[in-house]
Amino acid sequence: MINSSGLVRPRFELNPLRRVGPNVAAALLAVIALFSAACSSTPQSSGVPANIAVDVQTLSEGDVIKVAFPGTPSMKEDTQTIRRDGKVNLPIIGEVRAIGKTPVQLEKELESAYAPQLTSKEVKVTVVMSAFSVYVGGAVMKAGKIMPPRAVTVLDAIMEAGGFDETRANKKAVRVIRQEGNQVKNYYVNMKALLEGVQSEPFYLQAHDVVYVPEKVSWF
Repeated sequence: MINSSGLVRPRFELNPLRRVGPNVAAALLAVIALFSAACSSTPQSSGVPANIAVDVQTLSEGDVIKVAFPGTPSMKEDTQTIRRDGKVNLPIIGEVRAIGKTPVQLEKELESAYAPQLTSKEVKVTVVMSAFSVYVGGAVMKAGKIMPPRAVTVLDAIMEAGGFDETRANKKAVRVIRQEGNQVKNYYVNMKALLEGVQSEPFYLQAHDVVYVPEKVSWF
């Protein structure tokens, strides 16, 4: 467009989508809407995580346990580290699977296995050292391995890792990666809603869980 001074005045399009036609513009807007919805929602979890009894300790790989026989003086106590295959090798009875059991459950099993050798049917299993650990990564202040002395929630673990990196963290889709049997499952937790006061069940972690805080999607 030429103004009164003879100079060419540039013409600005107020709506760039008009250039591509109504059909293409509608398609672009639909794609943008879908992408925005995907970014703002929590991804689908791998089903419902198993309930964890936080007041009950279960044995895991790397735990050091002591097996004692209080009512049978002739039987010496034995200290074992639970191997990667979940087993310990005990005198007389040999290989025993310990992983995933509570100390009381293992005691009952050993009472039956050692029955012929026991004067008094009593076996005591004590956890000398727990190897319970979880890993926290992504948009947190101090990513790495933590070894809490008690059962912890997703929020507890993130706080142990220094808290969220507020400039990068997408709190709506915090992911818990957990191996269950031969499968790796992903569970998603909306920590933003939790921190804003929305009521929800606490998500307790199991040994060797990985907590990953994703980064926000940046358009620029």
